[in-house]
Amino acid sequence: QAQLVESGGGLVQPGGSLRLSCVASGFTLDNYAVGWFRQAPGKAREGVACITSSSRGSTDYSDSVKGRFSISRDKGKNTVYLQMNNLKPEDTAVYYCATDSGSVCPVLFGVDYWGKGTLVTVSS
Repeated sequence: QAQLVESGGGLVQPGGSLRLSCVASGFTLDNYAVGWFRQAPGKAREGVACITSSSRGSTDYSDSVKGRFSISRDKGKNTVYLQMNNLKPEDTAVYYCATDSGSVCPVLFGVDYWGKGTLVTVSS
């Protein structure tokens, strides 16, 4: 069964770092664009980062995380990562990864595959 599973969330102090992982099973993630999204309590889901298929090789970020977050992929592990540095309390949210089976950004959430999310809490 094809699926995406996120991990790596947790509690971190402001200014700290976390790396989220999005592991795919049942299909080759390298062929598709992958987006990271987040949803904070009471707020709409927003896209924060996107990476195109490996053959296209580009990334995109929302203004709110640009310069602090970095998206990358490991073809051998069928995994996409989100490195989050200099975390702020406003980064607190459930983070999801998703792919719409296209090769370009932005990725549409909820079209093909998405995970159940991992909670990131930034608090002192």
